[in-house]
Amino acid sequence: MAAPPLAAEALHLPVEEGPWRMAMALTACTLAEWIEIDDRYPAELAERRHLLDTRHAEVFAALPGSEEARAETLAILAAHLAQHHPGWFRRDGDTLHNGLTGETWDLAAPLHDPLEVAGRLVQEDLCLIRPEADGPILEAAVLCAPSRWRLSEKIGRPMLAVHGPVPFYADRLGAAVDRFMRHLHSGRVALRMNWSVVDDPALFQPTGRGRTAPDAGITPENAGAKVFFRTERQTFRLLPDSGRVVFGIRVHSYPMSRLAAQPGAAARLAAAIRALPPEMAAYKSLSVFRDALLDYLDEASAVCGLTAGPAAP
Repeated sequence: MAAPPLAAEALHLPVEEGPWRMAMALTACTLAEWIEIDDRYPAELAERRHLLDTRHAEVFAALPGSEEARAETLAILAAHLAQHHPGWFRRDGDTLHNGLTGETWDLAAPLHDPLEVAGRLVQEDLCLIRPEADGPILEAAVLCAPSRWRLSEKIGRPMLAVHGPVPFYADRLGAAVDRFMRHLHSGRVALRMNWSVVDDPALFQPTGRGRTAPDAGITPENAGAKVFFRTERQTFRLLPDSGRVVFGIRVHSYPMSRLAAQPGAAARLAAAIRALPPEMAAYKSLSVFRDALLDYLDEASAVCGLTAGPAAP
């Protein structure tokens, strides 16, 4: 029987209306929806294999003591793929067949670290968080789509330090995140979305944050093609045996023209950008293309008979 066709990549637009606020904004996610698989799978898995083969130290890290959690991650993921995506993944004892890549994995004696094998099976990045009384620790990760941060600088650090550069995180969100990690229940998946705007479509972006100089090459006329709406679909699942949390990050990068084609989306994004505090706008490096992008979004909104609010000061 032929494998079912891959679904088209979803368009996630997690832009809230109204005043800016920092919140976890968690929603429930069914176990069946834990892992996204779409028509970007072949290209993204090829890129992940290339990064793991050629830049391993940049995209994989694990602390001693996380061995059980890394093995448990692969076991749970392999079972999930065979159960919820049987058209593409087939389990035969300790062997997992990937019909999308033609690969066969020996789960009892994996060719690579179990967490790395897990990262070679799905489009998500997978981070292991160890809950601690003094704050959860980033213990291991396969990270092929970093949003302008380096794994080597964050591994082994508590979440508060990992998010240290994020404005307002320590005061407004840190305690809530730590508490959530300690009390996540087994058998459930929590979901949240995050967004940014960048001038590079690449998924692998370990650097680039903090730029301030405007790019004269980005104009209102070409911003639809040169600026990208980047989202992170973040999931949280407790590993029942090791007590670690699997933090999944699926990154999507859409040309701004795709977002602007959705009714009301350009106006909502323009309003959200204008509502950002200066500290957050600087953290997101928006000054590189802010004026050109807002002009583009305003024009796109006007074409749709909508407005995106008053002109930026």
